[in-house]
Amino acid sequence: MELGVELIIGVDLDIESLLLFWNVITFGLMMIDKSQARKRGKRIRERTLFLCAFCFGAIGIWGGMYRFRHKTKHRNFVVGIPLLFILNLFAYYYFRWH
Repeated sequence: MELGVELIIGVDLDIESLLLFWNVITFGLMMIDKSQARKRGKRIRERTLFLCAFCFGAIGIWGGMYRFRHKTKHRNFVVGIPLLFILNLFAYYYFRWH
């Protein structure tokens, strides 16, 4: 089964390209949140980060956690994000090959 998404601009992208793009965005969210934490600026809610991770963005969040040393002392992130990554893998497998 071929999974693809045709965007409004008429470009047909496969699911892997979309997942890569989404995870680059979630990685960037961690960078932005770390920057805002340092400046004591407006932060991204933890529930938003978890929602993004749940929606196939866990590897980007996970990578951002360790690249920017952000949220690595929060047990819910240290345990939850890898679990969401495993859930993402199972869901990807299910949607891709079933």
